[in-house]
Parts: sequence; structure tokens; C-alpha cells
Amino acid sequence: MRSFLPSLRFGGLRRCCFLLILCALGTSGSLAAQASEVRLLAFGDSLVHGYGLDEQDTFPAQLEAALRERGHQVQVINGGNSGDTSAAGLARLNWALIDDPHAIIVVLGANDALRGIEPAETYANLSSLLSDLEDADLPTLLAGMMAPRNMGAEYAAEFDSLFPRLAAEHDLLFYPFFLEGVAADPELNQSDGMHPNSAGVSTIVASILPTVEELLTRAADGPDTES
Repeated sequence: MRSFLPSLRFGGLRRCCFLLILCALGTSGSLAAQASEVRLLAFGDSLVHGYGLDEQDTFPAQLEAALRERGHQVQVINGGNSGDTSAAGLARLNWALIDDPHAIIVVLGANDALRGIEPAETYANLSSLLSDLEDADLPTLLAGMMAPRNMGAEYAAEFDSLFPRLAAEHDLLFYPFFLEGVAADPELNQSDGMHPNSAGVSTIVASILPTVEELLTRAADGPDTES
């Protein structure tokens, strides 16, 4: 019985080493995949966070699925926070950037309009936020928003115009209206009439997808896509 112990121990040691090598190879492969994956931060309010939706139905989740289906190695991070105004988004931007994204989509302003915040204040907050992203050298896609028409024609005109103005001043990719094709359509919104349902989010994703792909191209051309 004792004479068999050395061979058993040696065989067990070889198997153990083999398993360790396999684990190391698997880990290095996983790390390589992560290194080539683009981290895209969707940053905004409840329209990003996914108010009233299951996780798989939110904008970040559906966008990631659509991009992966088109062959992009991308992780879309949900940086939404329900109720955020432009001021709240500006205040938590640094915290949101802890995930070290390669690019960002900014979707803010809807709550400013609903609360009747002066467009000049919204402009100042978003301009500061976009300047911070410029300083961080982050390719940015700004999604525009439109004020509810019951806020009055003068307010709506001033509010609506601040988004293309910001995009031009900061030389950003721009998607004119995040809720294009979805706003005011009962079939694409939840019962509150303001938040898209799963089908509404799918409509948004399909429309914004080409602009997001352009954003990914800019991220890939940047200096730090493998950090």
C-alpha cells in the first residue's frame, strides 16, 4: 500500500498544476476580452434608469443587446438616477465616472422642463457638465429634450434650443430628441404618459443606434480604449 503513495502524489500534483494552468489561461482570456470591451456610460434621469421597467427592458440593457447583436464588444453602464435635474446630474458626475467609461451618453433636462426651471439655469448646468467631460477627454453624445407644450410657447422655444446650442458649442455628437417617435404615444408609454414602456425603449434604441455607433467609433479612435 505504501509503495503506491509516491506515484499517486505525483499524479495528483501534475493534475493540480494542469488545472492551475487552465485557470490561468481562462483568466487571461477573460481579462483580454474585458480589455477590448468598450465601456459606455448612459448617464441621465429616469429615462435612462428605467423607471417602472424590469432591468432587461431599460435603455442601457436594450442598447447593449442591440450593439452586441451588431458585433460591438460593449458594456453599457446604467448611470441613470430617477428624478435627476441637470443640477443633480452635474453634482454626481464625478461619482458616476468611477466606472472609468470610454464614452458617455448624456440624457438630462426632462425634469428641468417639468419643474419649469429657467432654461438659462439648465444651460449653465449642462455646459459645466459637458466641460467636465471635455476635460476628462470623454467622447460624448448629447441627447436633446423638448419641453412640454403646456409650459408655453416662449418657454418651450428657449428650452428646446439650448440642446443644439450646447452640442455646437462643445462640438459633440447630437441626437436631437431622445423621445423621438415615443413621446405622446400611449402604446409606447407607461400609464403615466411620460415614461416609455419596453416597446417605447426599443423604439428609442432603434432610432439612436446609428449615432451611438458613431460614438463608439470615436471612442475606439481615442487614446484610452484599453485601460
